[in-house]
Order: sequence, then structure tokens, then C-alpha cells
Amino acid sequence: MTRSRTTAMALAGAAAMFALSAAPAQAAPGDVTTTCANTATPAGYVDVSWGYSASCGTQNFSPNIKQIKQLTGLPIGTVVQACGSTYYPAGWVQTSSYYSNSCVAFPNSGFNNNAWTLKRVS
Repeated sequence: MTRSRTTAMALAGAAAMFALSAAPAQAAPGDVTTTCANTATPAGYVDVSWGYSASCGTQNFSPNIKQIKQLTGLPIGTVVQACGSTYYPAGWVQTSSYYSNSCVAFPNSGFNNNAWTLKRVS
């Protein structure tokens, strides 16, 4: 019984890890997806918050998950808030920068500006 439970837990953990680390497929403009932090943010997306989840495999409670938002396809004039941990796509400009507690991607990173307000211009 213990072996079956251990196998089931390992398979469930692997499935959760795959679900969190897989790149978003067929996301609509503005969709937000959660992924493990060690997964590169795809082109056309920006990071919008960071957090911790045991399903992404670390034990030190450092930020290891991120929410990413699909910007491709949003209309000109759209304004979004994004973490400064990734570059924003072409056609978007930074209109301001500020500190956001939800954008702390690295432990002990201080209170420097780590987030942007972005606006689509083309």
C-alpha cells in the first residue's frame, strides 16, 4: 500500500510540475498563466507577479513561481502593470516605474523600483 501511495504521489507531483512549467498554449490576449520561475517568459508575455509554491521544487521559500500575462493582441492604448523582471515586447512603452511587493523575484532585493506601468502604442 505504501509503495502504491508513494508512486501515486510521485506521479501527481510530476504532473503538477509539468503543468506549472509548460509554456502556455493558445492563450488569449490578456490571459494570465502561472509557471515555475525557471521557465523562460515567452515572447509577447510579461511577468506580473512572483510567489512561492512547493510544487516547483525548492525548499527555501524563495520566489519560484511567476504569473505571466499575454500582451500580444491587446489593443493600442491598453495599460498594464508588469514586473521589471522581463523585457516588455515591441510596441509597448514604459510610462512609469515603482516598487511592488508582488514583483519581488529575488530574496533581499531591496525596495528599488521593480515594476512598470506599460502602455501599448503600436
